[in-house]
Amino acid sequence: MKKMNIGGTAVQYDDKGSGPAVLFLHGFGLSLGMWDGQEALAPRYRVVRFDARGFGGSEVGDAILTMDRIAEDAAVLIERLRLGPVILVGCSMGGYAAFAFAQKHAALLRGLVLVDTRAGADSPEARKGRADLASKIMKEGPQAALDFFLPKVFGETTRTSRADVIARLKDIMLASSPQGLSDGLHGIAARQDSTPFLREISTPTLVVCGEEDAITPRAEAEIMHREIKGSELAMIPKSGHLPSMETPAEFNTVLGKFLARF
Repeated sequence: MKKMNIGGTAVQYDDKGSGPAVLFLHGFGLSLGMWDGQEALAPRYRVVRFDARGFGGSEVGDAILTMDRIAEDAAVLIERLRLGPVILVGCSMGGYAAFAFAQKHAALLRGLVLVDTRAGADSPEARKGRADLASKIMKEGPQAALDFFLPKVFGETTRTSRADVIARLKDIMLASSPQGLSDGLHGIAARQDSTPFLREISTPTLVVCGEEDAITPRAEAEIMHREIKGSELAMIPKSGHLPSMETPAEFNTVLGKFLARF
């Protein structure tokens, strides 16, 4: 892994392969490690991943982790690594950041992949729930985040038959910084409603959703697919909120078909 100083904060990233650049944005409580299964794409594509501030090997920032902050860090990476326009892949929180990126840096996009995410903002109840969880994490540590998300984040198939995937998630989340988790929750809660922006997206777009996802179910994916002109929708069987980890081969097949156009 390598690190890059962005505005005084050390951001960890990984850069493998060659060809059209694919930049991955991870979900909440995770790290670039959630995309380990996508290293298989490196022989044909330049696979670039980074840890958002306060997650994985990146230092905690000096404020809440807004989706704009993640988007701006992505833009800096693209510039300094000379990636040129990228295919941007964002899952969950990474999808929220991808919307922020698309609104501010459309010229840096060749393609957009929205994985198990939603365009809408949090309701007041959801914002309060995130604030309460952030406070609990600061008191009790990352175990509080794991206890909250583990029963929801995986599909039934993974919960019953993929102990290795569950163990990997636990390792990543329990190694997280409480401050980073708290900053991320507050940043997610503060995000804007991207639904009005969907019709403005002209970049080729793929919407992906695990068929067993209870956090952002098919209905959310269909909203994005319907509103983004010319977008594709792909459902991943036997997967929940994290298909890149739960069913990496199937996810890579779907992603690979989309990438083949570039």
